[in-house]
Amino acid sequence: MENFRKESDLLGELEVPVNAYYGVQTQRAINNFKISGQLLSSYPDFIKGLAFVKKAAAKTNYELGLLDEDLYFNIAETCDELIQGQLHDQFPIDMIQGGAGTSVNMNANEVIANRVLEKLGKKKGEYQFCSPNDHINLSQSTNDAYPTAIKMGLLHMNIGLVERLKKIVEAFRSKGQDFHDVIKMGRTQLQDAVPMTLGQEFEAFAATLEEDISKLNSNADLFVEVNMGATAIGTGLNAPVGYASLCAKNLAQLTGFPVISAPDLVEATPDTGSYVIYSSAMKRLALKLSKICNDLRLLSSGPRAGLFEINLPPMQPGSSIMPGKVNPVIPEVVNQVCFKVIGNDLTVTFAAEAGQLQLNVMEPVLSHAIMENINFLCNALDTLREKCVTGITANKEVCLNMVKHSIGIVTALNPYIGYKYSTEIAKEALETGKSVYNLVLEKEILSQEKLDEILDPKNMLKPHSK
Repeated sequence: MENFRKESDLLGELEVPVNAYYGVQTQRAINNFKISGQLLSSYPDFIKGLAFVKKAAAKTNYELGLLDEDLYFNIAETCDELIQGQLHDQFPIDMIQGGAGTSVNMNANEVIANRVLEKLGKKKGEYQFCSPNDHINLSQSTNDAYPTAIKMGLLHMNIGLVERLKKIVEAFRSKGQDFHDVIKMGRTQLQDAVPMTLGQEFEAFAATLEEDISKLNSNADLFVEVNMGATAIGTGLNAPVGYASLCAKNLAQLTGFPVISAPDLVEATPDTGSYVIYSSAMKRLALKLSKICNDLRLLSSGPRAGLFEINLPPMQPGSSIMPGKVNPVIPEVVNQVCFKVIGNDLTVTFAAEAGQLQLNVMEPVLSHAIMENINFLCNALDTLREKCVTGITANKEVCLNMVKHSIGIVTALNPYIGYKYSTEIAKEALETGKSVYNLVLEKEILSQEKLDEILDPKNMLKPHSK
């Protein structure tokens, strides 16, 4: 009994670890929700988002004359501690839970209240001096504080994701410059197409990922619209006049994000559209990233019986039975991350659809899916860049020989001899094993000088001029 204190709520008394800053409602959540094993403490930006929301709320209540100065300053100071990374171990509840986020909101309220009590020289649980509900949650409901905290957390997390994305774009672009003179065959439908450079291929990887930087940022911008002051369902019951706009202003000042109050708080309270569109941007990134990893695996296939146009850095032995085998393990693991991201996007879709009437109670799984995706993508982008992309080398002679022996270069003859003759030459080259070059000369279709000019691979890397 010495290791516990008793706290009570609607359902009665419950023992809480004596040194815990959280209280009875958090303890109930610990007991009730042993689901994913991923705790709120695993997502520090979410906790910081909660702290920003509680600090903004306290500042607004103080400015409106609802909170005394001493209590406000102690609450604000405690929120700053959370923002700085302190006391995060006091958020031990599962990310997936029932109750539409009530457990998360109360976890924050209890931790802040008990830390304030400590600052005031009181014992934990002496809530008559600083109450989780009456003071920390003043003028709020879970239904406005919780989604606003999610959005503040996601705005911070998006910054980290975009930074990782910029770095891998730079890495692919650097390889594009390294490989600018490596001539190779381009392929469509896995068949020989026309020549290109390996540099163009890697520059295309950079360009397609670079597009998603602006997509992620523009979609994340939707998170700045919040419903603080909505309280339970958007009517603002128990919040003073002017609270919504002032709280949004204070939150903007504290976070540095251009936070605004939603124009219709009843609409904004159950709305999860911003989560859906941001998740779709991550899915788009995952699809592109997975396609690039597929390409890297194909281009490095071999070394004797595949394309073998590039070498990926060898990271570990590839088989317990086949000596000498090395697998493309880094693209493989990134592929799997992308599958997870795509699956989580479907979870977000279902969770967003499942809201009824004035609230969406599925926000816990929705927020968890998005935050998990951001973490997965950040780790995957760093891993792919550091352990794969920066170490890729080109097999220049392999690439060039494939171009010389390809039927695909006959495409370059189309503007000069027409599609029909080009098709006949391609067919004969394929059947006889003769080169396109020799067949054109044998049939005296073009002079050797003109043919050399047309079929020079370097002249096939850009639009032609007659």
